[in-house]
Amino acid sequence: MTNKLQTILHIGLVIATVVSSCTNRSGDQETGKDSLQTYVAERLPIYAKVTLTTDIQKLTDNQRQVLPLLIRAAEVMDELFWQQAYPARDSLMETINDEKTKEFVLINYGPWDRLNGNKPFVNGVGAKPAGSGFYPPDMSKKEFESSDVKDKMGLYSMVRRDTAGKLYSVPYHVYFKDKLKKASDLLKRASELSDEPQLKKYLSLRAEALVTDNYTASDYAWMDMKENGLDIIIGPIENYEDALFNARAAFESYVLVKDKEWSKRLEKYVSMMPELQRGLPVDAKYKNETPGAESQLAAFDVVYYAGDGNSGGKTIAVNLPNDEEIQQKKGTRRSQLKNAMRAKFDKIMIPIGEELIDKEQQKYLNFDAFFTNVMFHEVAHGLGIKSTVNGKGYVREALQEQSSWLEEGKADILGLYMVTSILKKGELEGDIKDYYTTFMAGILRSVRFGASASHGKANMLCFNFFNENGAFERTPGGRYKVNYEKFAVAMNSLSNKILTLQGNGDKAGVEKVQNEMAIIHPELKSDLDRLSKKGIPVDVIFEQGIDVLRLK
Repeated sequence: MTNKLQTILHIGLVIATVVSSCTNRSGDQETGKDSLQTYVAERLPIYAKVTLTTDIQKLTDNQRQVLPLLIRAAEVMDELFWQQAYPARDSLMETINDEKTKEFVLINYGPWDRLNGNKPFVNGVGAKPAGSGFYPPDMSKKEFESSDVKDKMGLYSMVRRDTAGKLYSVPYHVYFKDKLKKASDLLKRASELSDEPQLKKYLSLRAEALVTDNYTASDYAWMDMKENGLDIIIGPIENYEDALFNARAAFESYVLVKDKEWSKRLEKYVSMMPELQRGLPVDAKYKNETPGAESQLAAFDVVYYAGDGNSGGKTIAVNLPNDEEIQQKKGTRRSQLKNAMRAKFDKIMIPIGEELIDKEQQKYLNFDAFFTNVMFHEVAHGLGIKSTVNGKGYVREALQEQSSWLEEGKADILGLYMVTSILKKGELEGDIKDYYTTFMAGILRSVRFGASASHGKANMLCFNFFNENGAFERTPGGRYKVNYEKFAVAMNSLSNKILTLQGNGDKAGVEKVQNEMAIIHPELKSDLDRLSKKGIPVDVIFEQGIDVLRLK
């Protein structure tokens, strides 16, 4: 893509978003500059700063040479995600004088508050396009559906208009050619330098994938890695940013250092997946698939987040690859980002528990339960069903833009089901009260991510469903008290509901559930406001990079 054409496209997006400010949402008028700056000043503290590091002394000399190359490749993903999320970044920043607003733009990868329903905080930008920068901003959903665009629902292409206004698609490896070549070259250099054979193979294949859009071979190589000390997740991966069709993948990266001791502790749980699949509380046809036999669990320190993974709420665990065929053949790897998880628990979960959980039940909040709940959330992505039972294809294809948030809801509730089942088998330490109480506090943490985030919607559904089924009560003092018996019953009921919706590919049914259940009612809103008034962070931002790690 030429610089001239990119500039035209960037200007087009700016113009379209300015126009949309007059027509989107409820026709809201522009907000005054002072009030927007006040809004930003109030919102910035919702992020707690965390330094991402690891024990560098445990790394070999070779790993210390490879790691900076991986971080530099990840930095390229950050630039690529900006082009997908808000390509007019530089021109936008030139119009902003307030330093706090500039900082907030960088945190959100654009002028919309990702943890507050994508509320615009810069005058003139209008509502965030549902398709972000993947599609022309003036394109309607109906227009695209009726078009003859090749690779219409492809993961790896941008959609644009030609000079006559006709829609067409451009593969990522063409559209982002120069930057992808730069990232590819960095991975090749890391591959040549690495003395870890499995990592060497993966990096070489991933380097090739970035410049061809063919990621399958590198995904298989990534799944084959068992002994590596370093790892990198890199490329166009998740499709949350495409809220229009949930089709196109956004660029991101996580640079990881394996915690081999913790990883060894987790290995035994993978072998239990087939038995847990058979025990799911749903009719047999919704659990007739067999989870991949080579799934992995591993714990890491994450030392760099980039792109989509660094926007909005920061993930603390990753379950990949997303390719359904690979999942069915090889399973997935569930990577637990232990240092980031610990930071969120200490800075956010504990303060939330102290404010909103029943005082007598606060003693059940602990990090091991939090770590386990998050871990089994990721494992639970591998349970259930990937293909519909009625010929509608893969669940993701059938549910389109409704698939991601419901899949997160499935992982939440089936993760809890797994914890309950494994604890009953005597294969997990602790009291069920630890896991249920910590799960309740986790809901109150994640629901703050808001309606624009898949994880936020999923937790709203869980909260409202559990509330309706008496799984907890709100005390007169405004605290939440878990009913442990009803919690388990509600868990099984919600598991059944979600798995049935997915298996049937029932998009209309999922939309109905979202409209009725994935919402924040006034009482909960007032409780969440208490957290904000107490200055309890919603999420984290990172001090990270080669300098932070003190690497050359």
